[in-house]
Amino acid sequence: MTENVDLIASYWTIAGKLTFSDGMDLDGSPLEFPRRVEAAARGGYAGVGLSYPDLRKTIARYGHDGMAAILRDNGMRHFEVEFLTDWFTTGERRRVSDVVRRDLLTAAEKTGARHIKVGGDMQGNTWPIDAMIRSFATLCDDAEEAGTGVVIEILPWSSIADIDTALQIVSGADRPNGALLLDIWHMARGGIAYERLASIPGRYVGHVELSDAAPIPIGPLIEDTVHHRKLCGEGSLDVPRFLRCIKATGYDGPFGVEIISDEQREWPLHEAVERSFATAVAQFAGIYA
Repeated sequence: MTENVDLIASYWTIAGKLTFSDGMDLDGSPLEFPRRVEAAARGGYAGVGLSYPDLRKTIARYGHDGMAAILRDNGMRHFEVEFLTDWFTTGERRRVSDVVRRDLLTAAEKTGARHIKVGGDMQGNTWPIDAMIRSFATLCDDAEEAGTGVVIEILPWSSIADIDTALQIVSGADRPNGALLLDIWHMARGGIAYERLASIPGRYVGHVELSDAAPIPIGPLIEDTVHHRKLCGEGSLDVPRFLRCIKATGYDGPFGVEIISDEQREWPLHEAVERSFATAVAQFAGIYA
């Protein structure tokens, strides 16, 4: 089956014990980057990812060339970096965002990253859609120069919480390297029907992520998403139905496996890799065969 579909181990899935504050990873993974990449490759993954705090640590230790060599030596076909917010703001928020933006774009260019993940206003504040379209277009142009793509992740607590808003931005910007990131957890918790995804034009689907969840949120959504996600097939979400709807869009890229949970973080690295990969692969039976 995996001859037909590539799976990416998201940063969170194999990062080990992380320190969180308000849902944000503060210090990066305690596990060295080469060890994670090697484990992911042995477990069948075709790609890995890094969050910004961990990216900075990894660059400081190995440099961009060293990171690229580690990925290449382990046969990683995909690499992703995250997470950029406030790319549409002004003032101090934009100044801080631009520092992150520069670092992410430089890392993407030096390592051949497939895409950069971005999101809307994390406080849910509304911004003029025309301004967001212009800002996204500029971001995509910057990413094009770095040889990478930009995917907007729809998050239920953010200012980009629904398909229509996200589509307005990517279609309005009309950049070939700008598209949507469709994460099953966020679709389900945001009340977005899987069948709604099937109607999205394929050109606007840039990446897809898989996980599972309890029937109802455990605490606030931000707590639920970083502490209580489940392995694919071990929760209440209908992952195969989600995949059938994604297939209907014509999407043929890799799928990220993004398991973020207290339980996952306690497992040895090899177990986190093996269990997340095996349970994700099982969901594709008869769909992408």
